[in-house]
Amino acid sequence: MLEALITSKTRIKLLLKFFLNTQNTGYLRKLASEFGESTNAIRHELNRLEASGLIVSGMQGNKKIFRANVNHPLFPEINRLLIKHIGIDEFIEQVANKIGELDSAYLIGDLAKGIDSPVIEIWLFGNNINEKYLKKLINKTENIINRKVKYLIFAETKIENNYPEINRPEALLLWKA
Repeated sequence: MLEALITSKTRIKLLLKFFLNTQNTGYLRKLASEFGESTNAIRHELNRLEASGLIVSGMQGNKKIFRANVNHPLFPEINRLLIKHIGIDEFIEQVANKIGELDSAYLIGDLAKGIDSPVIEIWLFGNNINEKYLKKLINKTENIINRKVKYLIFAETKIENNYPEINRPEALLLWKA
């Protein structure tokens, strides 16, 4: 979908990296390595995005660190567009209110890091989750969004205490009761 609107695959990767999870940051060489692209291609797109005000930068030692400009007027719309592009909105809409006592849902894995992936990895926290119904909804959702959905269910209510890794930038809260 986005490829029809934005012809630069590098720009799409950068938008996903910075606008899906606002905690994500990156610098030129790390982004080039992460995306498997040349530093020139990354630099060109970073300069365009920074000139437009969509991303901002700051120095950290000798590295120029980039991140999304959450104060840009288009930030909310770009964020929602990317969430729709990935299909997370469909997953949450289909699943969150229909599977039991869901407390929260977190996106993990590559997509949470801002790296496009054919797999959506979700951690679901709650009690009395109807896993049979969840599998049915996931199959339906996978057909709609053309992505594979992997999930883990945790019957824990003290999430932050038992799973401190979800407080890292690589875990993105999608839904909370």
